[in-house]
Amino acid sequence: MGKYITRRLMIGIVTFFGITVLVYFLSSLAPGTPLEMLFMDPNASKESVQQVQARLGLDQPVYMQYLHWLGQMLQGNMGKSYRTGHLVWADISERIGPTLLLTMSSLVFSLIITVPLGIMSAYKPYSVWDYVSSGISFIGAAIPNFFAGLVLIYLFSVRIRLFPSSGMYDASGSRSIGMMLYHMFLPMLVLSLQQMGGLIRQMRGSMLEVLQDDYVRTARAKGCLEPRVLIHHAMRNAFAPVLTRIGSMIPFLVGGAVVTEQIFAWPGLGSLMVLAINSRDYPVIMGVTVFIALAVLIGNTIVDLLYGLLDPRIRYN
Repeated sequence: MGKYITRRLMIGIVTFFGITVLVYFLSSLAPGTPLEMLFMDPNASKESVQQVQARLGLDQPVYMQYLHWLGQMLQGNMGKSYRTGHLVWADISERIGPTLLLTMSSLVFSLIITVPLGIMSAYKPYSVWDYVSSGISFIGAAIPNFFAGLVLIYLFSVRIRLFPSSGMYDASGSRSIGMMLYHMFLPMLVLSLQQMGGLIRQMRGSMLEVLQDDYVRTARAKGCLEPRVLIHHAMRNAFAPVLTRIGSMIPFLVGGAVVTEQIFAWPGLGSLMVLAINSRDYPVIMGVTVFIALAVLIGNTIVDLLYGLLDPRIRYN
């Protein structure tokens, strides 16, 4: 296990630096420059533009800019935002909490819904449970985030006026947990719908396979109660492939959060990333990229380790 963890860490480090190189060079190839965003006045003097360009290091080749950024980042300095002048880490730290809250709550909510539905649809195929789970699965897989968000806003915010359409708190200034959860319900539901389709199909398929195994038939022959057979014997082994599915969903979960945060004006990393891209704010783009890349790599490593704990037969060689 120790060798496996070391190998995973080495692969993660190489992957991390590859992501930063790719994102930095792709950002530099995008139309427009930070100087065009900073100097919106066409009458700005050429000397002032050159001074700012030299101060920001934008007069150097792209690979030199990247190496300078990498050296600063390895020392814990992500630089300052071109747009606001604030430290990048300060801007990111204000938005980490809302993004983690939204993504993790949507993941937990989707598991609470999909695991029981997947078990029941496999235990009673072609029943009402199976048709309901199949319908949710098709809807979740077919509807994109932006469309689901707009539909839910129209139904629950415009027509019924049951939930707010944007923000993390209302204009009254109330900062209670209840108010935050009230505002978070619709964006959390949108992100959850995106995940439910794949999770239900995976859970149902795994349970159908496990329920045919010899140890499940043996447990039933020994007189074990059916709930114990389903939960203790079948679900534990059926959940291991689902856990792997969750690991592969982490990048899509983060990407979906970018769209969802924009639609619902949720003050997270996704909306900050869109702002930074529109203003060609390279330090903020790279800062958010670093955080997302680390979150995905660490999340996938944890999922792999949990897979081994769920299934003792697995040995990492």
